[in-house]
Amino acid sequence: MTDVLITAVELADLLKTEPCVIVDTRNPDAYAAGHLPNAVNVHEIFTFLATSTPEGISELKTKFADAFGGAGLSGKETAVIYEQSMNSGFGQSCRGYYLLTMLGYPKIKVLHGGFDAWAGAGFPVTKDVPAPAKASFSIVPEAGEILIDAKAMLGAVGKPGIAILDVRDVDEWIGDSSSPYGKDFCPRKGRIPGAVWLEWYRMMKPTAEGPRFKSKDEILAECATVGISTTTPVYLYCFKGARASNTFLALKNAGVKDVRMYFGSWNEWSRDPSLPIEQGLPVAPGVTTKAA
Repeated sequence: MTDVLITAVELADLLKTEPCVIVDTRNPDAYAAGHLPNAVNVHEIFTFLATSTPEGISELKTKFADAFGGAGLSGKETAVIYEQSMNSGFGQSCRGYYLLTMLGYPKIKVLHGGFDAWAGAGFPVTKDVPAPAKASFSIVPEAGEILIDAKAMLGAVGKPGIAILDVRDVDEWIGDSSSPYGKDFCPRKGRIPGAVWLEWYRMMKPTAEGPRFKSKDEILAECATVGISTTTPVYLYCFKGARASNTFLALKNAGVKDVRMYFGSWNEWSRDPSLPIEQGLPVAPGVTTKAA
């Protein structure tokens, strides 16, 4: 896999040589206060709550094919996605990367360090709002294999060889809170049975310029702590597929070959009482043996 992450300096050079469409995933107020030149604001990349029913997946694909086409992505341009920084927006730029990948878009970059990295390097920002020409965005159906539904996740529960990886914050993992939107936003608290846990922040580390992804070897070392290697099939989830997208990018960039995401995540799973959950404090035995 070619590195998806691009530095601010590399992006400034890329813009001189290739057609790019820059997508700002931040909220409209942040966008209005200043953004990269010609960046298009698509905040729904972060806010949209998906379900994994056939109708829900169809709606997800159609909605974002329209949104990305509206931003001017035709397949010829490199899509460049950014957020404020790498750990302040719950992985929203990576959610854009995941959605584009799931739809089969061929050329995608994520600005490493986000808007803060660009502005901090002294590159120009603007309040001017572009008017991109709508493009025809084609969906590649087979690319959608990285998206799994609740049925597929349920089928992985108790199945040796597949690592169900929960990347939510610790209060959600231990069942103290149901979501980042509030402790009782969802009807049930807990986790998917047999899941192992790597809090999504562990994919990054602080630097003098702000949070950045760890190196490939450092990511693989984190994965090894829960029994995940480059050949382990990994089924990711979080609350709605944003933080899990951050981990998806990290694992793919580190060379983990088969990574899929349950995009409906806890927001969907917890609302179906027929789906099993684990509650109470996690117990260590069985974690690494489950994912090994």
